[in-house]
Amino acid sequence: MRVPVLVEHAPSPSAPASVARRPPPPSAAGPRIAAVRCALPPHRYAQHELTGPIGDLCLSPGADRALLHRVHASAGVRTRHLALPIERYARLGDFGRSNGAWLETGLELGEEALSGALREAGLTPADVDLLVFASITGVSAPSLDARLAGRMGLRPDVKRLPLFGLGCVAGAAGLARVHDHLRGHPEDTAVLLTVELCSLTLQRGDASRANLVAGALFGDGAAALVARGGNTDGVNTDDGGSGSGSGSGSGTVAPASGPRVVATRSHLYPGTEGLLGWEIGAAGFRVVIDAGVPDIVRGHFGRHLRAFLAEHELTVDDIGTWICHPGGPRILSAVSETLGLSEDALDRSRRSLAAVGNMSSVSVLHILEDVRARRAPEPGTWGLLLAMGPGFCSELVLLRW
Repeated sequence: MRVPVLVEHAPSPSAPASVARRPPPPSAAGPRIAAVRCALPPHRYAQHELTGPIGDLCLSPGADRALLHRVHASAGVRTRHLALPIERYARLGDFGRSNGAWLETGLELGEEALSGALREAGLTPADVDLLVFASITGVSAPSLDARLAGRMGLRPDVKRLPLFGLGCVAGAAGLARVHDHLRGHPEDTAVLLTVELCSLTLQRGDASRANLVAGALFGDGAAALVARGGNTDGVNTDDGGSGSGSGSGSGTVAPASGPRVVATRSHLYPGTEGLLGWEIGAAGFRVVIDAGVPDIVRGHFGRHLRAFLAEHELTVDDIGTWICHPGGPRILSAVSETLGLSEDALDRSRRSLAAVGNMSSVSVLHILEDVRARRAPEPGTWGLLLAMGPGFCSELVLLRW
């Protein structure tokens, strides 16, 4: 396997790097995360219960299953939730049926996650000004968020931003785009909704290593995150505090206890487009997972992350809470090694991977929900939410409690 050689783009000669990359000082009242809620399908399986049925789907009768068993045993996954009962996957047949199942189940899980997050934030669907929706495991037009808008009672003038193609990075990238909107619209409420039913993309009759890894690693779920602009803490929405003035109003909303989003950073790694993503054909989405991804993380990711922190006069040691996408054991090890993290720094990511598998864009929100559900970080704690995905790219979101 040949690891691509990355060529970094030099800054413009007319603008020194130290000037061109310096961000504006963040507002003390930046966007705040008010709620996070995940929704998981009811079909939960132990990893060992899935190994045989997935082998039946992917391998020909009598084929050697040694690689299948090794991959399942080393994936770091104990249990996963699937969109459908495992016995139904053999009857899906073609991409149309798989995509239909994605839409049906995705609507149910999306509504459950979104309604739960709004309740936690003390808001109603009519209070939402922007809905960002991300998924890479199915497609529809109208998009799933448009179908949910009428079903749940979002305002007709709600702004929508459906995202496709970001994959695992979309949880972090979607939060970053929510931050961008709320910095410019500090009276607004924005929601990020992610729905990923990875099991529906499993390719039947495909014995490739990438397909077997996907069959061992990925799980299904949805998540919704509610964020509020810096001017909304404690406002009364009865007189139009929902941002546009057309919300139904849900009374006085207490100041949220979640972290503020301080800054974000996106990064594309040139020449790495073939490392991660889909090959799309008649059977649907065939996964591409190159073994060189951990090498890219070790060789380049740490340098870009440290540079981002330095712009805010921070170092890796200043980060008290790490919310890292659990791409798999090798990815987590590569991140930990390249940053020199303590042994337990990524324990939340490993717990999430063990409990629900890699849920693509949902995973970082699942970890963030776990952070909020357990003992919250002390006020003033810095956090970093990070993920990587097709492109090959990374996304960093700097948080502060």
